[in-house]
Amino acid sequence: MVRSRSSTTRLLYTLRSSIYPSPLSPPSPITTLLNLHRHYSAAPSLRVKDDKDPWWKESMDRVRNIGISAHIDSGKTTLTERVLYYTGRIHEIHEVRGKDGVGAKMDSMELEREKGITIQSAATYCTWKDYQINIIDTPGHVDFTIEVERALRVLDGAILVLCSVGGVQSQSITVDRQMRRYEVPRIAFINKLDRMGADPWRVLNQARKKLRHHSAAVQIPIGLEEDFQGLVDLVQLKAYSFQGSSGEKVVTEDIPADMQAMVSEKRRELIETVSDVDDQLAELFLSDEPISSADLEAAIRRATIARKFIPVFMGSAFKNKGVQPLLDGVLSYLPCPLEVDNFALDQSNKEEKVKLSGTPAGHMVALAFKLEERQFGQLTYLRVYEGVLRKGDFITNINTGKKIKVSKLGRMHSDSMEDIQEAHAGQIVAVFGLDCASGDTFTDGSVKYTMTSMNVPEPVVSLAVSPVSKDSGKQFSKALNRFQREDPTFRVGLDPESGQTIISGMGELHLEVYVERIKREYKVDATVGKPRVNFRETITQRAEFDYLHKKQSGGQGQYGRVCGYMEPLEEGSETKFEFENLMIGQAIPSNFIPHIEKGFREAANSGSLIGFPVENIRVVLTDGASHAVDSSELAFRLASIYAFRQCYAKCKPVILEPVMMVELKVPTEFQGTVAGDLNRRKGIIVGNDQEGDDSVINALVPLNNMFGYSTSLRSMTQGKGEFTMEYKEHAPVSSDVQTQLINSHKPKTAE
Repeated sequence: MVRSRSSTTRLLYTLRSSIYPSPLSPPSPITTLLNLHRHYSAAPSLRVKDDKDPWWKESMDRVRNIGISAHIDSGKTTLTERVLYYTGRIHEIHEVRGKDGVGAKMDSMELEREKGITIQSAATYCTWKDYQINIIDTPGHVDFTIEVERALRVLDGAILVLCSVGGVQSQSITVDRQMRRYEVPRIAFINKLDRMGADPWRVLNQARKKLRHHSAAVQIPIGLEEDFQGLVDLVQLKAYSFQGSSGEKVVTEDIPADMQAMVSEKRRELIETVSDVDDQLAELFLSDEPISSADLEAAIRRATIARKFIPVFMGSAFKNKGVQPLLDGVLSYLPCPLEVDNFALDQSNKEEKVKLSGTPAGHMVALAFKLEERQFGQLTYLRVYEGVLRKGDFITNINTGKKIKVSKLGRMHSDSMEDIQEAHAGQIVAVFGLDCASGDTFTDGSVKYTMTSMNVPEPVVSLAVSPVSKDSGKQFSKALNRFQREDPTFRVGLDPESGQTIISGMGELHLEVYVERIKREYKVDATVGKPRVNFRETITQRAEFDYLHKKQSGGQGQYGRVCGYMEPLEEGSETKFEFENLMIGQAIPSNFIPHIEKGFREAANSGSLIGFPVENIRVVLTDGASHAVDSSELAFRLASIYAFRQCYAKCKPVILEPVMMVELKVPTEFQGTVAGDLNRRKGIIVGNDQEGDDSVINALVPLNNMFGYSTSLRSMTQGKGEFTMEYKEHAPVSSDVQTQLINSHKPKTAE
């Protein structure tokens, strides 16, 4: 009977697909997906016999794309190492700073293993309980923040790792802000419960206050510090202990009698917290009906995917405890690709926002979010958002218009690649031989969609670098070009005065790592100058300009007159330079207006105070004059440049310097010394908290005064202090510093 109706069933399914192109459309997406999955699992004869269509081979609700992000040294890479071990991707565990010298699988770069930090985000995939999990392990250091941005842009869910001793730290706040920006549903994992001073409840309260998380624990620990034995699951009401040499055996036990009261209290707190944001659970809770584990789990999933709730897991990755229940949590609470809305911009229709179906049935749309230079060419990481990408296909780079053949397609496991024939919507893959930049969009050519690109922060520190040997100049240029393509926050430029190559980045460590990589990977020794701060200039008041550029030297002359005013932009403005044409009539022919704007933009690249770019400025053109013969594009461009310089001094310009948000953690006895030193560095202390025996100081300090600070802090605190800093804003310098900077700039220009 089933066989005779198989064609009818296919037809019905096709009709249903045309009504609901995405399984997100019906009222209950979870029910629809489960029904579809059960339907095709139960009746093999109903499956379409098309081996090339991955929709039938692997149900999309069994895919999870997740990232692991946190503050530096919270245990992200250690956690990923355990995940890979328990899912069978690796067969032995190596520590980040292990004595065996092997290092964690995801820290594949030699520098990462030496320094014990993650520098590049690494991608891998694994299988847990028949679900495919794509994982990206990201750096925790603020200097490599672009790696976190790139990962979160293409992921459907994330694990925010928090240290049970350190709590919510500065980079935890930054990472959480990035997760909010990209609207990524997340679960939290409080790690290191085996360490002395571990207090998960303090960390949970910090997350609620500092990160404004609507969160509650879904587990409670059995013991803490050296007595940490296992966990109690508040949803399933079971206790877990982890046995075996590497904690691979999860033993389910009854809840210890002495913990029953605490379990009841924390479970009630969990139900109340979820009820605040989930109507279905709230009805059950308010009517005093018993709430089953299935009801609670479904409510947590709904609230997590809607980004209204963050379930908090606990454990110790280093001691191999709590990782398997966390993996179960990823499957239970984080969304599959179909449950996340992704939007593209239609370039053929004035960048109109288009919602992607997220299924393999649509047009192929993929985003290049990370590039790597390998021995055999450029490796490009792609997230496929819609359709199917097959080996041998021709795909179009929408940003450049180039058509490229997919010659090699694979899935990444840290630094090794496994070949595959095709990838469908929701998967993260790597392609060899694509000539593109980070953030480019690829389609099958039938649509002109671009994915909204990633937020790239401006670099704050610059260094002058040059190769020691002139013979190695070619390799040196090759290295800089490669790193620029791979990392949008790494910029290379030339100093027009000295002719030196200037590299810019997010911090001293960021640039130090690249100089070291030039030496190791390209065998080029480079001399490095003193770090230089990227200052900016801006204006503080409105001033008018009226400039006539007139030159006659036989033959056609040059004639162009521009009138208008310059004023500062409003605070919080998205653009840094605005040009507006308010001219009435045709005093200047319209074909010259773009060249006038070009001239003003060119002039704004170098302010007259210390030669740095001018920001937050609005130029308004109100009038002008032209000559029928002598006016030209060049004449108006030069008129604009000279008008800018003439007017700039009248606008009372000031110098802006990068100000950093610095978070210090020092023993209380050194608090006074450290605070005094911050004041000497012209820092403003904005917060001071007590955490046990330590003081946590938050301060805003000019970056120019922070060079070499790590050495000073160590000597002030006997090596017990630590600090992190991240870029906050560019702020005006004091008048004495401005005078000093202008005077030091004059001798250079005079030479």
